[in-house]
Amino acid sequence: MSPAPEGTVGPASPLAVRELHELDDLEAVAALFERIWGSPPGGSPVSPEVMRAFSHSGNYVAGAYEEDRLVGAAVGFFAAPAGEALHSHVTGALPGRAAGLALKLHQRDWALARGLSRITWTYDPLVRRNAHFNLTKLGARPVEYLPRFYGDMADAINDGDESDRALISWDLTAGPAPATAAPAGAATALAVRGGRPAVARDLDARTLLVEVPADIEGLRRTDPGAAKEWRLALREVLGGLLADGARVTGFHDRAAYVVERTSSAAQQPSSPVAQQPSSPAAQ
Repeated sequence: MSPAPEGTVGPASPLAVRELHELDDLEAVAALFERIWGSPPGGSPVSPEVMRAFSHSGNYVAGAYEEDRLVGAAVGFFAAPAGEALHSHVTGALPGRAAGLALKLHQRDWALARGLSRITWTYDPLVRRNAHFNLTKLGARPVEYLPRFYGDMADAINDGDESDRALISWDLTAGPAPATAAPAGAATALAVRGGRPAVARDLDARTLLVEVPADIEGLRRTDPGAAKEWRLALREVLGGLLADGARVTGFHDRAAYVVERTSSAAQQPSSPVAQQPSSPAAQ
């Protein structure tokens, strides 16, 4: 889970990212997460006590600071397969400071220094800015669709919606991905029509575009019914494609997943996901 903004970080960036160990620092992270997620006091996605245990046992807990002010933080732990992967449990950052990117780059360096080759995390696949950030800026790829993964979530961001997530995998040996153009012959499997999802049936194209709404978070507030339609449509289309063995290869025009189907999957329409897939890591 990672409500983290986009941005660029260069040599002139005022941000400093460092690992955190002291309880006072971890309590500040919990308070920041409560602010970002709109959680009640004590309702941080991860508690100071758990962060203390992670940090003390050698896992990843870090904060991004702007002139000594905490503006972002991330928490992760070693994941299966042992010695290869870090699971980034949660990343949160205040907007407009590029702290999300700074944390991910720091996390990448931290993982590589420990001989790891991959970082995984979950995110809401309906959120366009996070999809663009994850797929285009970082070059990570969704590998699994997880319906209702975290159960009911009562924070201001997720309340009223089901907690479907995409599990994303970041190959740390690869560079950022170039912007993905829509390939010739691509067909649109899920489109935005008047703000609502329009699912195409019986498509036999090898390459498919799966669009997501411009602002799902706003839609949850203004039209919960439409937001629910989008959740179910994306679960059916993107979830079905991934379950059938298709690969997400990019995010086109900040609006649509580019999905490549295998030869066998291209011979049949995508099918709904019948049950929650297993995952090597959970939030």
